Amino acid sequence: MAARVLELRVHGVSNTPPDQVLGLAPQPGDDGPRPWLVAGDEVTGFYRSTDVGPDDALVVEAYSWGQLTSGARTARDVERALWTLLLPFTLANVALHARPGIPPDPDQERWGSRSGITAWLVRLFCLSLTGTLVLAATGIGVDLIAWQCVDEECLRRVPGTWEFLAHGWWRQGAHSLAVGLVIPLGLLMLLGLLAWRTYQYEAEMPAAPTTRPAADPAPDGDPAPDGNPPKETSASANPLQDPTFWCGEGQLRRAGVLHLCVGSVVAVAVPLGAVLAMDPPLGVRAAVAWPTVALLGAVVLIAVVALGRPWLSRRGGDTPLGPWSVAVIVLTCAGVTGTVLLLLLPDGPAGTPLAQLRPPAGCVRDPAPAGCLEDHSLPGYDWIIAWYGTGQVLLLAAIGAVARSGRRALGAPVAAALLLPLGVAWIAGWLPATPPAPERLDDWMLTVPAIALAGVGLLLPRTGPAAPPAPGQPHPDLAWGGRGPAVIAGFGWLLGIAYCSGVLYWVTDRLTDGDAAGGRTGVVPPLPVMWAGLAFAVAMLALAGVALRAGLLFHRLRRQEYAELVPGDNSLSAHDRRRCRDVSAFRALHRLVGEHAIRLIGWYAAVGAALATLGSAAALSHVPPDAATVTGWPMVVKAVADAGDTLLGWLPVAIAAVGLMVYRNDTVRRSVGVIWDIGTFWPRAAHPLAPPSYAERAVPELQTRTAGLLALGEHDLRRVDGIILSGHSQGAVICAAVLLQLPARWRRRIWFFSYGCQLTQLYGRVFPAYFGPDRLPALADALRGPSGTGWTNFWRDTDPLGWPVTAGERDLPVHDPDALHPTGGEVADPPIRNHSGYPDAAEFRRERARVTWLLRRSVPAPRQGVG
Repeated sequence: MAARVLELRVHGVSNTPPDQVLGLAPQPGDDGPRPWLVAGDEVTGFYRSTDVGPDDALVVEAYSWGQLTSGARTARDVERALWTLLLPFTLANVALHARPGIPPDPDQERWGSRSGITAWLVRLFCLSLTGTLVLAATGIGVDLIAWQCVDEECLRRVPGTWEFLAHGWWRQGAHSLAVGLVIPLGLLMLLGLLAWRTYQYEAEMPAAPTTRPAADPAPDGDPAPDGNPPKETSASANPLQDPTFWCGEGQLRRAGVLHLCVGSVVAVAVPLGAVLAMDPPLGVRAAVAWPTVALLGAVVLIAVVALGRPWLSRRGGDTPLGPWSVAVIVLTCAGVTGTVLLLLLPDGPAGTPLAQLRPPAGCVRDPAPAGCLEDHSLPGYDWIIAWYGTGQVLLLAAIGAVARSGRRALGAPVAAALLLPLGVAWIAGWLPATPPAPERLDDWMLTVPAIALAGVGLLLPRTGPAAPPAPGQPHPDLAWGGRGPAVIAGFGWLLGIAYCSGVLYWVTDRLTDGDAAGGRTGVVPPLPVMWAGLAFAVAMLALAGVALRAGLLFHRLRRQEYAELVPGDNSLSAHDRRRCRDVSAFRALHRLVGEHAIRLIGWYAAVGAALATLGSAAALSHVPPDAATVTGWPMVVKAVADAGDTLLGWLPVAIAAVGLMVYRNDTVRRSVGVIWDIGTFWPRAAHPLAPPSYAERAVPELQTRTAGLLALGEHDLRRVDGIILSGHSQGAVICAAVLLQLPARWRRRIWFFSYGCQLTQLYGRVFPAYFGPDRLPALADALRGPSGTGWTNFWRDTDPLGWPVTAGERDLPVHDPDALHPTGGEVADPPIRNHSGYPDAAEFRRERARVTWLLRRSVPAPRQGVG
């Protein structure tokens, strides 16, 4: 049988249909060739054209993976759209993979190294982000419903039968708080179920080839009989070569246990802390309270230590939970049970009766009675939220400092984290043998200096693998000066704060029937949430400013590109000048994304950092931004805060609606799908409750398909002697991960086509440990053969997402458009294809013919062996 080459095409983020990937044009009468499924299923399938013959020298096959992230107008679209509400978790998870200095072999990473400390801090931040969501849910269930809603009229507006909390025994003491815990604990159960279901649906391990040529030995690195490919004998040069990188089921389970258990601790700590502070326990209550505090503290301590241990941070396939996970589950269950029991016990004699601290009945209907205009929110809840957020800001500063400058930069954030509580204790008079603090000095005044001190670590010179590239090196510098993990995690945190504040505002508005302005109804959101509305409005104005700056840059770049296209004598026709304006717009967008997008995001991150610092101080000031008696310029602040509150209330609904459009509308998906698919490309190694990684299924399936076809016997009609692995945009990133996972025996018979890809300008800058200038050449070395490097990259200067790679591959620029005016009898202008249509380009077809000839000529017959 004549040698045959397979071009296996992998599409990008837009979920291109198989017929378009295969280049099948519709025919009159609908009797032309159609795609037919040759392997896989309707979710992830391999398709070929129906007119493929058994003797064709070149066969094109399409791998369709888009329904892992974008659906087919089914009920799953709604479920996936709700995943967008977990976008803060996604960004926090991506931050783990953005840290520089990850060793090529993850087993060699040590906790005390730069990457090890950064990984531990990122995982701590992810754990705290779960706590942020739980705090918001606790505020809804415990504070707004169980504490502030004291009459039937308010409780009747809550879905369900909550009216019993307004009568009899349930109104006494803290009994209703135990019922309010149903909402945060139920949310955690839902998140745990969703994480388990999505992992079972997405992840799999590659299967070993079922057929091997008789005389072809199995060299080192060949897939093992159990289907798990062992590591090759050569040292790894890239973390993506870890054979368990795309399979971490055991790690996900263990991390999920910690997040769910610590989330439960955060939920019960709010009512428990409030009751302990308002009504110090004595007798039986003390016998229940203090062992419960010890149990909950042990859970948090174990989690903080475990996040840096190899049994949790290393991916090891399908492994059991282990005794520590079981111990954490038992301790958490005991602590939650103890908290509920304490809340159901009668009030003790040591403190103020809790009923006197709740709002008067009837304030929702008539706010005139005494006490209705006062803030009767759960005591201590505002304080918990404010200090919790301040701690997260300090943690983000530590992440960015260590990622940029190594362990030495950890001193400033640690000093700030120690000095801030000492200053608070000094103001409160808790430090003996110290002079009293000034009378007007308050806690919030220490917040800005403390965060500024922590930020000093972000300004230290870069060191180690995060250092800038040498002069003349074509690979761009790292994103945000090596602070990528902090920037990405920080955006996730800001979005999470906006989500939670919006939900709290929305629920407050529903409970008060839209009359919650100024706190006149007895049900008010937490004070830090009020300041979040003002910060959100300012953030929207800053975003508009960044967008304006991007527009001005685009206009300037378009003028430069237009000047290069039009001759100095301006001899072009009016039609050609119009076409030059169109082409210059795409070229300007190409330069804007490649040269300025990272910097613009960095500017916005700096604004976000300033807002987070000022917001932390404002949340601790005990002064609301929307006081009803303000006059003069504070009225402007109040108006902006009210507008921000309104926007926050609809933010979760708007994000979910956009998410639904992403999965059902191709235009919207192409606009925002890049960000989403970058986030869900990486496995959930930091945040187990993030949306699933489609690559955990796509990469193993491509491994199985390529190795299986190359291992078929000589007389098998499905056999191929070489494969052109052809990846477009995000598909090129998937193909790169596949090639780094394949054993050398199969890579020798594969040629890599990448086009419209972001391996250098985007992935190389944001994820330097995988695609940086010292890691991406490992892919070129893996594809090096007798004919040179088996990698060709195509790019256009009109493609905003496609650039040269500069990692040792063969770069081919693709001309676009073919001409400025119609040629060859056509009447329409040649299209400007920018990010699409690469396989239709003449440069692509010529290169594919050349590579096909090389693969058919140089690949030995299977009976001769390729080991």
